Amino acid sequence: MAPPTASLNLDVEAISGICGSVSIACWVVVFSPQIIQNFQRSSADALSVQFIIVWLLGDVFNILGAVLQGVLPTMIILAIYYTIADIVLLGQCFYYRGFTWRDEPTPARKPTSHARGEPNERTSLIDSHFHHERRGSDWSALSPAVPHIADTPPPAPPTTLQTIFWNTTVVLMVIAAGVMGWFLGHHATSKEDEPPTQAGGALEFSVLGQFFGWLCAVSYIASRLPQLILNWRRKTTDGLSMLFFLFACLGNITYVLSIFAYDPQCHDRDHCAPGEAARIYGRYMLVNLSWIAGALVTLFLDLGVFAQYFIYNKPGREGDILDENAVDDDMSIEEDLWDQRPLLARGDSR
Repeated sequence: MAPPTASLNLDVEAISGICGSVSIACWVVVFSPQIIQNFQRSSADALSVQFIIVWLLGDVFNILGAVLQGVLPTMIILAIYYTIADIVLLGQCFYYRGFTWRDEPTPARKPTSHARGEPNERTSLIDSHFHHERRGSDWSALSPAVPHIADTPPPAPPTTLQTIFWNTTVVLMVIAAGVMGWFLGHHATSKEDEPPTQAGGALEFSVLGQFFGWLCAVSYIASRLPQLILNWRRKTTDGLSMLFFLFACLGNITYVLSIFAYDPQCHDRDHCAPGEAARIYGRYMLVNLSWIAGALVTLFLDLGVFAQYFIYNKPGREGDILDENAVDDDMSIEEDLWDQRPLLARGDSR
């Protein structure tokens, strides 16, 4: 029977491994929702170019700091993957918006007051009469040369409940994939095949690695500010994938938990000297302090994006848009009633 300390160490190691595996799974898919949404909308106006550029700099600093400090090889590989994904997002911004470094706020898309093909103040009287005659008789449906297309309304957008259900399902699937990955990796390698763990005293500071680590933390924190400012200027989060920021929050939370759940290894694995485990644990926290600070502060800023999402998506704001459209409709009706023909062409001219 294993001693209680060994069982406790195994539990701490399992918690750290599961959190680390879930964090990796979240960071692998974090960019996919936003990239897909940009392709679907054929637009990247909701993303701040400065947000992506500063985040890209943070990922570059993350690679340099991780290599120099000697963190896990998995984190180095992920940092390289983040850099490639940032380049893809930046390429989308340049493709849809042109090569610009400034964020030009675009208003939310509002429904137009006139449907496609409906006559308005810009259409001529003949075109309007022809349109109404064609729409009333609809003889084109009987012609074999003209395909019949049903006038079906566009599909309704998903409800809030459907969106919550879908996002929750996706998040749970990613978490399950992370837990399953840790379980398979943990049981695939036996204890005899594992290399001996280095003692915590062998963990050394790298001044240059810490320098790039803190540059990485500052870049990650500063990258969120342009996005928050752009959302505030646009007064909407339309075009931003909330799964993008949700996976970022979940990845940062599990990453920090995996560091806090570190199991210090003493020189004598069966017995630790008084205060030795605490010194090793404290040294490990200091080495990872820049990454912890960057993850936690970024987490709070991402929560600010969620706050903007709920503020700008209130039901009352839709009513304001409808009122503006109603005013536009009234103005267009008055313009339609006004005789826009030249003076000599009017019947009442003398």
